[in-house]
Amino acid sequence: MKYSEKISGFEPKENAVIMGIETSCDETAVSLVRGGREVLADCIISSAPRHAEFGGVVPEIASRAHTSAILKAARSAAVEAGLSLADIDAVAVTKGAGLLGALLVGVSFAKALAFSLSVPLVPVSHIRGHIAAAYLADKNLKPPFITLLASGGHTAVLDVKDYYNLEVLGRSIDDAAGEAFDKVARVLGLSYPGGPNVERAAAGGENNVPLPKMLSHYAGGEFDFSYSGLKTAVINYVHGKEQKGERVITADVAKSFQCAAIDVLIEKAIKAAEMRGRKVITVSGGVGANGYLRESLEKRAAENGIRTVIPERRLCTDNGAMIAAEGYLQYMAKNFADLTLNAEAVVPLGGIR
Repeated sequence: MKYSEKISGFEPKENAVIMGIETSCDETAVSLVRGGREVLADCIISSAPRHAEFGGVVPEIASRAHTSAILKAARSAAVEAGLSLADIDAVAVTKGAGLLGALLVGVSFAKALAFSLSVPLVPVSHIRGHIAAAYLADKNLKPPFITLLASGGHTAVLDVKDYYNLEVLGRSIDDAAGEAFDKVARVLGLSYPGGPNVERAAAGGENNVPLPKMLSHYAGGEFDFSYSGLKTAVINYVHGKEQKGERVITADVAKSFQCAAIDVLIEKAIKAAEMRGRKVITVSGGVGANGYLRESLEKRAAENGIRTVIPERRLCTDNGAMIAAEGYLQYMAKNFADLTLNAEAVVPLGGIR
């Protein structure tokens, strides 16, 4: 019997154990999650130190690193959870968005594993995986809520209406927030990844460098973002100082940029929650690991009677647990794939999968 025929009549079960596989960029991550909320194991093998030599992710190096690490990560997750392969009810994998070569490693591995175990293969949007991390942070969380998505590839404010339907209220019209952090880090002479290094530099600085407020007079969507101008303003400021032979105080530039980049995220997320009558704001994506964002959003949201759900830092960056959490939702909806599943470098923000 063909694999597709075996899976066609499959009926999901409550509290299923889902293996989540994430290989969209420079983390090889495999996790086991029960019932979409309980993390049994979470293994991450990062190739970031190798990319730091080049100032950013090198796709070919990332793909080769995934190939070497994927089996080790899967075995480590099973050992950590104290489970065997026979205990896995479905295999969920990031199908996109991300680096195509890197994604193909995870998709190929997931297809082979699902086929060998005769369990459903569940394709997952990396974007929706980030959103689902909130369900791991608060096991009682249910939609509707507003989510602030801020990562290396995406920045958006989304109204999560239920587990399967969301509305994009606004997005970046150019650079993503995380991308801007990486580019600013480079001009300041800070190493990759930019986000944590800019945050560390900002800890000793002052918010005293004049930088533009993004889209303050934008005629488009009121919840849209733009980071290109802010990034360029920082680059021009630093180069201007250097050309005049003046000292660039890295900590002050980092602090000023961090405040400019994040304050607008917080402002628009709160405004969206008030407009839609939502009482909860969640944070998704790697920029959610930033301490200034976490503390400021929680404080300012509380002042407006809004609760925040912010995953621990490990769950903000790329991980397999978030893919398993979203995979469980898709598993319960029987959104399965057959062995023709392919990776996609770009997926829509509002797409189900």
